[in-house]
Amino acid sequence: MIPGKRRTAIMSFSVAIFGALMLHSVSSQNAGFVKSPLSETKLTGDTFELYCDVVGNPTPEIQWWYAEINRADSFRQLWDGARKRRVSINTAYGANAVSVLGVTRLTLDDAGTYECRASNDPRRNDLHQNPATTWIRAQATITVLQKPSITSSDHITLPTDSHSPPFTLQCNLTSAHSMHLESFWMKNGEEISDTRSANRNTEYRLNKPRGDDAGVYMCVYTFELAPPANATIEIKAVPDITGHKRSENKNEGQRAILYCKAVGYPYPIWTWRKLDTGVYMEIDNSSGRFFINNKDNYTELHIANLDIGSDPGEYQCNATNMIGTSAMVSILRVRSHLAPLWPLLGVLAEIIILVVIIVVYEKRKKPDDIQDDDEPAGPMKTNSTNNHKDKNLRQRNTN
Repeated sequence: MIPGKRRTAIMSFSVAIFGALMLHSVSSQNAGFVKSPLSETKLTGDTFELYCDVVGNPTPEIQWWYAEINRADSFRQLWDGARKRRVSINTAYGANAVSVLGVTRLTLDDAGTYECRASNDPRRNDLHQNPATTWIRAQATITVLQKPSITSSDHITLPTDSHSPPFTLQCNLTSAHSMHLESFWMKNGEEISDTRSANRNTEYRLNKPRGDDAGVYMCVYTFELAPPANATIEIKAVPDITGHKRSENKNEGQRAILYCKAVGYPYPIWTWRKLDTGVYMEIDNSSGRFFINNKDNYTELHIANLDIGSDPGEYQCNATNMIGTSAMVSILRVRSHLAPLWPLLGVLAEIIILVVIIVVYEKRKKPDDIQDDDEPAGPMKTNSTNNHKDKNLRQRNTN
């Protein structure tokens, strides 16, 4: 081969190898953490979740491992459903790899070091390779403390007649492994104002209990070196529908929305029915135009593309829980497409009738009421001089 051509071939081959290496470096990316698990302190009976978010090309694989406290050299891999199904692992692979480790009903034995491992190295599962060189790791320490002992009032059910005597909710912190700071009360996840105190024995009084007082109450204790602890008291009551749309007027083809809201606890099961031949029946949704949205003590019924023939009528919302039931009725009226034109048509009809009356009246006038065209248009002249003379003559005769 000619030396010049050989040199050119060698250079082309070198450029090809360099391009391949550059393409490989651009298309591949080592695994790296976007979000790592964070250490937490929990109480027995609680739940914790650890998050792990990893990027890389190809998408990395994620594994979870566990080691007891002071035994970091004895990691064991965790699997979904371990520890009598108290362990759950949910992993999704896409542009990133995201995994969530959850452990419920914590015990003191669940304390330890939890490790998220990730790798997209093709040799990562080769037993002859050192895992330390093929997997990246992120650790979190979970500390589990014995839950403080709290005694609390029993659950309460309000009478169905809504006439309940006053009562007091009570909690008492009997033992704790950390110094107590303060206590306060919550209802349905929100703090009740003006209930914070430094007392270990705390109370909350309801002077006139009603349906809207029903719910989940918690007495919460905070500590200096431990997570908050709480006890739960449920106040149950029959559902009481306090608001609903009494009537709805819509045009055919439009969308109607009926709603009901209630108080009471537990949250009710909502159902909607329509009056049919004197009986409230389940709504027939074969047309697919009825949509029901329920959330806690609120419900909505949506009816799309209203039909004037089948949709008008009485609709009943029903709220039922383990204590009792309550129902209210809403009336739906559906008007024709021509309904907006009815006022205009009414005015037009009145104008036409008025014109007809005027025409008929003009045609039925008496002939004497119509002025003759042959008669002079001006006022009639009288012989006032002769009349005056006759008057003077009559006056002389009397003398």
